[in-house]
Amino acid sequence: MLRSLLPDLTPFRSNRDYRRLWTGFTLSNVGSQMAVVAIGLQVYDLTGSTASVGVVGLFALVPLVVMGLYGGALADHHDRRLVGLVATLVVFATSVVAATQAWLGSSSTWLLYAVVAVWSGAFAVSSPARTSIYPRILAPEQLPAANALSVFAMNAALTAGPLLAGVLVDWGGYRAAYTTDAVLTLAAVHSLWRLHPVPPDAVEGEPVARRVGLRSVLDGFAFLRTAPNVRMTFVADIAAMLLAQPRVLFPAAGAVILGGGATTVGALYAAAAGGGILAMVLSGRLGGVRRQGAAIMVSVAGWGVGISGLGVALLAAGGALTRDQAFVAALAAMAFAGAADSVSAVFRTTILQSAAPDRMRGRLQGVFVVVVAGGPRLGELVGGGVAERVGEGWTAVGGGLACVLAVVVLSLRQPGFVRYDARHPTP
Repeated sequence: MLRSLLPDLTPFRSNRDYRRLWTGFTLSNVGSQMAVVAIGLQVYDLTGSTASVGVVGLFALVPLVVMGLYGGALADHHDRRLVGLVATLVVFATSVVAATQAWLGSSSTWLLYAVVAVWSGAFAVSSPARTSIYPRILAPEQLPAANALSVFAMNAALTAGPLLAGVLVDWGGYRAAYTTDAVLTLAAVHSLWRLHPVPPDAVEGEPVARRVGLRSVLDGFAFLRTAPNVRMTFVADIAAMLLAQPRVLFPAAGAVILGGGATTVGALYAAAAGGGILAMVLSGRLGGVRRQGAAIMVSVAGWGVGISGLGVALLAAGGALTRDQAFVAALAAMAFAGAADSVSAVFRTTILQSAAPDRMRGRLQGVFVVVVAGGPRLGELVGGGVAERVGEGWTAVGGGLACVLAVVVLSLRQPGFVRYDARHPTP
């Protein structure tokens, strides 16, 4: 029974290319998360301004959106291995620049903003290229297991990266964190360098276009209009992030409601990642789930329930519960939400990879990057405005319930998605 719940390691054991890619990008993602924390700390040290740290997010978001869409088109028109390799080399170059400025004692925040912008744009190109490679090197039945392993790796990076950044910055300053990031990024470069070429599949009667422009990007959105199952994977995620994004509530939870300051904020972030890790440790049976659309809707509803649970904990702090009890309840709620989100991510990615035609996978993965990056930012904007009026606790409770209601409405309006059968994938 226990063995059946543990992760399915078949893709890792049976496919050398996948094993290299997984290892390389797991190490690289740990380094990237270290760099994210280090840049925020360095900008604050240089300026003493939280607003300046907030500007880092703006410099990250815009290139991520623009290059995510364009990078997906590149992956659909050129060798995906080459696109991913060039983009990852650019990521490596930005890591080297960050390390160099730290070793030289630079005090330029604008240089750090530029590093963030270039890094985000390069990541937005490499991510759809890499993700669209997996369906070409793995059997369709191995995709859920492979995606579970990828989600596990990302949650592990989200946990380990910030912790390592704090240790390295305290020990050797920013130069230690950035240099380590550059070294770890070489693992991703190596994994793509060793991979064989992965050109897009040619469709019979349709020559593969080599020119990438706005028309190519728009073709991806046009395809979504005719692909209700793939489209719903995006809509469901947007509903969760727009209606029930809790991150904007964490600072107030740490400073006022639960106490503990930055430690509490960090723990709430880590709880969500920890829940995701636990869900993926017990992901062995995900590969046998046929009704993957229904699984997504249940998981998104689970996310909403978890965020509502966070709101209940915040409302009860200092009243029905002590602050310590409310803190434990909030951590449990975020862990539950993180686990549900990770399961949703596995099936959303699997449907996108298996149901979409190969010629569209890169562009759709680019849209996926934009949704994953932009959805939380919009959710934070909405949540922050609501919290100013009704308070953080009620914002979380209401947002979570709204997410659950949205799932019910979407399921009723798109019954075909709920009936989606993994054995017969259709876009």
